[in-house]
Amino acid sequence: MPESHCRLLHLLLAVAMLSLSSVAPAATTIIGSKAFTESVILGELATQLTEEAGFDAEHRRQLGGTRVLWSALIRGDIQCYPEYTGTLRTEIFSSENIGDDVELRRALAREKIWTSTSLGFNNTYVLGMRRDRAAELGITRMSQLADHPTLRFGFSNEFMERADGWPGIRTHYRLPQRDVRGLSHDLAYRGLESRSLDLTDLYSTDAEIVHYDLTTLVDDARFFPVYDAIILCRDDVPEAIRESLNRLGGRIDEMTMTKLNARAALDREPEAQIAASFLRDRMHVSAEAKVQSRSARIWQRTREHLAMVGISLGLAVLVAVPLGIVAFYRRGVGRVVFTIADILQTLPALALLVFLIPWLGIGYAPAIVALFLYSVLPILRNTHTGLADIPRDLRESAEALGLPRIARLRYVELPLAARSMLAGVRTAAVINVGTATLGALIGAGGYGQPILTGIRLDDTNLILEGAVPAALLALLVQWVFGWIERRWVAAK
Repeated sequence: MPESHCRLLHLLLAVAMLSLSSVAPAATTIIGSKAFTESVILGELATQLTEEAGFDAEHRRQLGGTRVLWSALIRGDIQCYPEYTGTLRTEIFSSENIGDDVELRRALAREKIWTSTSLGFNNTYVLGMRRDRAAELGITRMSQLADHPTLRFGFSNEFMERADGWPGIRTHYRLPQRDVRGLSHDLAYRGLESRSLDLTDLYSTDAEIVHYDLTTLVDDARFFPVYDAIILCRDDVPEAIRESLNRLGGRIDEMTMTKLNARAALDREPEAQIAASFLRDRMHVSAEAKVQSRSARIWQRTREHLAMVGISLGLAVLVAVPLGIVAFYRRGVGRVVFTIADILQTLPALALLVFLIPWLGIGYAPAIVALFLYSVLPILRNTHTGLADIPRDLRESAEALGLPRIARLRYVELPLAARSMLAGVRTAAVINVGTATLGALIGAGGYGQPILTGIRLDDTNLILEGAVPAALLALLVQWVFGWIERRWVAAK
């Protein structure tokens, strides 16, 4: 590898390792939450109660859906997260036909999972329509949907696949609709408002139901189970933490939860602040909201983003450059290597991240592995191309001087291929900066975190808080690699 590339690799790894200082220490209790406002608020309540009990805690917010959080809990990547009894019965223990809460607790105990008492409210699924559209069609009950096959349905992505979601409803009510789309839960409200959707799934405690003047349909065939809110923790979580979390039992009724959701979704109040005020006013807990300034948030996300990009890119250089050399000299091996790299490049990034969770958990590890896999092909291809483009007479001159193959590669061929190799590293780096925003979906943070939160809260400023730094970082990467090319490569 040329000396300039070695220096570059050392720089990338050094920056990434420094950035990893933002990772939570091992003794910290990690609280997870799903990718919707209510779960984030409940996660904040659990986090602040854990800290009030005298333990360090960190809230990993917006980690995805039920399966992601459950897998993370079982693996120990998180220690607690808010959940709903109906979801556990129909999604996690769907094959066991669990009847009541006693049976549910036994099933959880088998998995070495502790559950709190009910927080006090049932946040059931409901199907909602614009009030004027429902009145126009005379629809008040879910069974009446069968009489309107042309209605356009838009459901949250998880609801599209859940047993207690669209597949079950379609069978239970014998619905004929075919224009059914999956989308973000928070974007569905805007779809109803713009009239591009007729119906979507809602949570009964969503503040947006009143805000958007929606009507909820009566579940007249009683499809949806009870979704009592609870908090799940691993059995190895200290008893003092579990006792503290149990203090929430019965404290939050449905109206209270709806108002808390409204403060976040409609009034744009930070979830940490909402949780702290609730604990102070309702439970007389001296909770303190940790709300970062915008500059502190951007700096933290920058460190997280650099960690993902720097480590994955550095590893890709270490692997792809030697593979590119082997692929050039061993064409049979090269065809296999390029075929594998091409296949990896075609995998959707989000699918790859979720696929890696069972093996690597949530957080940095799956994000770095996914980014590494996407970085390999550009560097591999450009290394191969750079070597292939070296004029034959230069190779023959090196051979005539009696240089051994390793010496020819090190002192002649790699320096001549350096420009092409560096272009491959630059391409991979720019791709990584953009793709790394998806790392927020699995708890890796980065610039994707404010983007996801902004989408959830319909807050353009938060979206820009992640999108603008990501774009600036991509431009900075382009400039840095251009400077390296002019300074170290073009001069050779």
